[in-house]
Amino acid sequence: MLYVLENLIPNVPTEDAKEEVTNEHQHHVDDDKYIACVILASISLELQRQHANMDAHTIIMHLKELFDEASKIERYDTYKELFCCKMIEGSLVSNHVLKMIGYIEKLSQLGFVMDHILSVDLVL
Repeated sequence: MLYVLENLIPNVPTEDAKEEVTNEHQHHVDDDKYIACVILASISLELQRQHANMDAHTIIMHLKELFDEASKIERYDTYKELFCCKMIEGSLVSNHVLKMIGYIEKLSQLGFVMDHILSVDLVL
């Protein structure tokens, strides 16, 4: 159902449109309502009130606008931690490696997938 988030709901077909087009439109509308309900159920009450009458695509776009700046800041802070991470003398290598892997995974969750070779080079 990812198509619902990526595409706006198509215009309502005319009365003389083919049954296939009408069914496709209705299927998109039904999927959109379902996805919108899932999104609304997973956010705070205040955000639910703000987005109650929006379609799923619009909700996602608005949430991106609201939280994208915070994501950029968090991504920057994680980059900084990763690239400045140095092993403390006398500490275990495994703890240091796990810490760095945690930073790399956090970057992935924030939308930046690091090249495998670069990840390995940074850890080494």
